[in-house]
Amino acid sequence: MTQKEQHKKLGDTLWDIANDLRGVMNADDFRDYMLSFLFLRYLSFNYEEAAKKELGKDYPPSRSKDNRFDFTVPPPLEDWYKDNKEDIALFEDSMRKKVHYIINPKYLWSNITHLASKQSGDLLEILDDGFRHIENESFGTTFKGLFSEINLNSEKLGKTHEERNEKLCKIIRKIAEGIAEFSTDTDTLGDAYEYLIGKFAAGSGKKAGEFYTPQQISTILSRIVLLDSHDPTQGYKTKLNKVLDFTCGSGSLLLNVRTQLKNETEGIGTIGKIYGQEKNITTYNLARMNMLLHGMKDTEFEIFHGDTLLNQWDDFNQMNPSKKIKFDAIVANPPFSLRWEPTDTLAEDFRFKGYGLAPKSAADFAFLLHGFHFLGSEGQLADDGTMAIILPHGVLFRGGAEARIREKLLKENYIDTVIGLPSNLFYSTGIPVCILVLKKCKKNEDVLFINASNQFEKGKRQNTLSEKHLDNIVETYKFRNERERYSRRVSMDEINKNDFNLNISRYVSTSVDEIQIDLNLVNEKLTSINESIKINTDKHNAFLKELGLKPIK
Repeated sequence: MTQKEQHKKLGDTLWDIANDLRGVMNADDFRDYMLSFLFLRYLSFNYEEAAKKELGKDYPPSRSKDNRFDFTVPPPLEDWYKDNKEDIALFEDSMRKKVHYIINPKYLWSNITHLASKQSGDLLEILDDGFRHIENESFGTTFKGLFSEINLNSEKLGKTHEERNEKLCKIIRKIAEGIAEFSTDTDTLGDAYEYLIGKFAAGSGKKAGEFYTPQQISTILSRIVLLDSHDPTQGYKTKLNKVLDFTCGSGSLLLNVRTQLKNETEGIGTIGKIYGQEKNITTYNLARMNMLLHGMKDTEFEIFHGDTLLNQWDDFNQMNPSKKIKFDAIVANPPFSLRWEPTDTLAEDFRFKGYGLAPKSAADFAFLLHGFHFLGSEGQLADDGTMAIILPHGVLFRGGAEARIREKLLKENYIDTVIGLPSNLFYSTGIPVCILVLKKCKKNEDVLFINASNQFEKGKRQNTLSEKHLDNIVETYKFRNERERYSRRVSMDEINKNDFNLNISRYVSTSVDEIQIDLNLVNEKLTSINESIKINTDKHNAFLKELGLKPIK
């Protein structure tokens, strides 16, 4: 079984467990419990493995006959804590330096599964205390509120304390049994986590747009921003300083940038630091867990909880240009046509001043301008970098304030590429959407249009893009290729003549021209056919007459 197949099999196993156990509970609610338990399992395994290396021969032997990590094994580390109380502080200090966190042994997953296997009545309290311990002590203050949306005393788990405790025991036992036979490496559990997020998103319908970008679309954005921004034909960068997703949801898009960088550079590519911002508290916590589950240290990423449109992140409010934070790659899938409240104060905001405010009815350009303001790099190539953002088609042709913003971006030569995608690719909407690629270092005096609206594989509920479809889009962007009914480089003069309207079908139509019919030629052919029919009928009738049969009329 390949690594990819193993990851999918684990994801399917966990998904089956989720469907079996959640009963009448809403899928979104159960998602938070399930993913939190997987997160605890990941932290615990990493911590115990690091503790074995740290303590070496002093690490106590297991008291269990079953050596599978997930399967009812009380943590040996608990024995060490009891026997070496005077050395705990020194041990934990060393662990903070090496793995960046500590976990009290009684809150480790192996102890939680041990309690679950015994149907312990103390499980609920110990698990709840464990979550608080991880939030407030494991990482210092870095991950406060990480489990704030997990209510273990919710009636959704059961009406009484006993029912809730019993339900939690069952869930944890099932997860432990389901995961026990699989690899314990970071990629396996991290990818299973991602897979589950996608499955829960598919079942959430419209709500899914709040936290998940389908992997195929995420991959297009990731590959585009990783290509050399000055000359994409030079291929993929091997180092990015800072990457931003200012509406990051569960963090899947940011993580895909990291994954694609490793894939395209054969593992040598590096990212200095990943930044994400998310307004929804539940999704914000999901993103932080997702980063750690994929093996990222807490120093390698920063996720901020706050409103992007109001720019509530202090790091993004530096008035001193020399201290302005810059990102050499920006990806985003903001909520489509979100209603917002533009104010006089926002009109003077450094992100929007000079362009104008997006209309109250659709914040699409407000999101775009927010990200674009921070696009760039530190050092000599200050305008380096690429931004790729998913938006509804309306931004390409709507009038009023949006037309003025669009015109200014075009006149300043910042819009590099417009990519039209097929309909029904997203969980949150069935409408077709587009990807806008923007650069401050753009050299071409034209805009590349890619009309990929007909390039997809039909699905029952959701359309999908194959690897070939993804490669077509990225390769066309990379080399700015022109293909009939697919892609075209359009001059600024032509766009100007169209009043800066970027409606893709104006420039690249996928329709096939109607075949021109020459009616005179058709008439001649029909006349010739009729004459041939008459001649051959007369011959046939002559034979029939000789045989004494009735002629054909």
